[in-house]
Amino acid sequence: MGKWSDELELKISKLPDSPGCYMMKDADGVIIYVGKAVNLKNRVRSYFRETYHTPKVAAMISHIADFEILLCESNLEALTLECNLIKRHMPYYNILLKDDKHYPYLRLDPKEAFPRLTLARRQERDGARYFGPYIGATAVRQVIDAVRDVFPLRTCSMALPNARPKRPCVNYEIGRCMAPCAGKCTEEDYRAMTDGVISFLNGDYKAVLAGLRAEMTEAAGKMQYEKAALIRDRIRDVQGLMERQIAIRTDRSEQDILAIAQDGLDAMIQILYVRAGRMIGGDHFSLPGEGGEEPGEVLRSFMTMYYDEAAMIPRNVLCQTLPADAVSELEQWLRERKNAAVTLTVPVRGEKHELVLLAEKNASDALEKRNARQTIREERTTGAAEKLGRILGLDHYPRRIEGYDISNTQGVLSVAAMVVFIDGEAAKKEYRHFRIRTVEGPNDFASMREVIGRRFAHAEMEREAASSGETDTSIMKFSDLPDLILIDGGPQQLAYALEAAKEHHVNIPMFGLAERFEEIWLPGASEPIRLDHHTPELQLVQRIRDEAHRFGITHHRALRGKAQTHSMLEDIPGIGPARRRELLKAFGSIRAIREAEPESLKKVKGMTESAAMAVYSALHEEKN
Repeated sequence: MGKWSDELELKISKLPDSPGCYMMKDADGVIIYVGKAVNLKNRVRSYFRETYHTPKVAAMISHIADFEILLCESNLEALTLECNLIKRHMPYYNILLKDDKHYPYLRLDPKEAFPRLTLARRQERDGARYFGPYIGATAVRQVIDAVRDVFPLRTCSMALPNARPKRPCVNYEIGRCMAPCAGKCTEEDYRAMTDGVISFLNGDYKAVLAGLRAEMTEAAGKMQYEKAALIRDRIRDVQGLMERQIAIRTDRSEQDILAIAQDGLDAMIQILYVRAGRMIGGDHFSLPGEGGEEPGEVLRSFMTMYYDEAAMIPRNVLCQTLPADAVSELEQWLRERKNAAVTLTVPVRGEKHELVLLAEKNASDALEKRNARQTIREERTTGAAEKLGRILGLDHYPRRIEGYDISNTQGVLSVAAMVVFIDGEAAKKEYRHFRIRTVEGPNDFASMREVIGRRFAHAEMEREAASSGETDTSIMKFSDLPDLILIDGGPQQLAYALEAAKEHHVNIPMFGLAERFEEIWLPGASEPIRLDHHTPELQLVQRIRDEAHRFGITHHRALRGKAQTHSMLEDIPGIGPARRRELLKAFGSIRAIREAEPESLKKVKGMTESAAMAVYSALHEEKN
């Protein structure tokens, strides 16, 4: 998992053992894939392990920058939520269908003598019951399999009732069909079973369990033990599936469900959105400093802020808790905002209460992840700086750490980079470059001495100017002295830097980092300090060193490019600043100018035939 960011690795490590949906996002925050899982921890982690993936999955993984999850109560609920999220976000790596007529539904026609559960491509006004939609036929078959594990629905297309009983098929023998074709059940018995299917798909598993238990008790009382055992297995299947589905109904209801989680310091509010009878997603909102407040008061304040600017206020709002005197007041306020009827409820039992519990579960999960992110950030920034200070023997916290590196090509165009980390984080506005002036050739030791000396010389001049009132302190670049200095290099580079600091009567702690073995060298030490490579303090030091190197080499390359341009154009007789500017404007680069013919060069504004030939000859001589 090395290539993933620290925050992403943390989120992966905190994944819960829960069914739900996950949404993979790219670097721009766009959802590129939506999936479901019986166990989010196992499923989502599998994407980030270094194992074989199909080309499509591997391509998707290469674009993952972040992910979000939504917890569900059951796999069936996660399946439905996945369908709604895919329809809403149309992720690039999901199988996408163009419109609702292609999204399959489950259809059960109560007008049939012995109804079946079939697949339908669209809802019709035919009196049948529809459940869905689902994304793809595979999802529908998964639901059908779940239903048939509990209810012995027939799957054949035979027209019933038969004039003559047929021989029952194998499904009857294994308890997966009531065999109405063979006259093994009455229409009333079958109808009672299909009523259970409808309740099952509507999420009323409690009623289904009660009916099955009563049927099992009756069979056992009649000493029909095999039948009782079969019903017992179906009860176990219902309990295992926890098929309280949210949002596959077609009653077109719209609801927001709000809940809060608190940890004594901060709070997290979760909103789940149900639109057109389907859960379409959710959002969570961090409220720093609200962790010790009364949850009902926090929710009341949040609702007024949130719905004051909300684009859509739903017909129903379910809330985990509110002050007793706030419900009617808020409900009236919401109605005025919506200019239509709104019902605000604080449910204490039943399905609505279970919806609130689900929102609370998501809020707790989001708060836990937020706290973990904050903790690890502190460990890697201020915490790492504190530990580094103790390791180096400092008597104070190193708030400002400066890192220095020298960049050159065989001593040519030598530059120094100064990077600044404040409270363990890069402060890029404080970065500075230095052109090495007094050193000839590739001498990093002397170059380091020069740049450290110039850094403190600038600080002295700024302080003197400020004390005399000659300089605006707001534009000073060097007056804020570091608490600690990192020199990229071993004992020798460190010694030269210390000499420069002493010349300016500066006594600031310094240390060197030798890159080969990542060893920390202190002034005058005979042996280096070796830190565990997995500690935040060494990782902080490495980040400072790497940032100084990156900043320095970037500036050096820019200077080298300018120097190359200078050597090729500025030394050509008759090619002054105006002509150089027009040539670069016309062709874009030295390479393009070199590849141009004299006739093309002549057409550039301000160029003559003799100037064009001069450029052509000079660049081709340079090339050869």
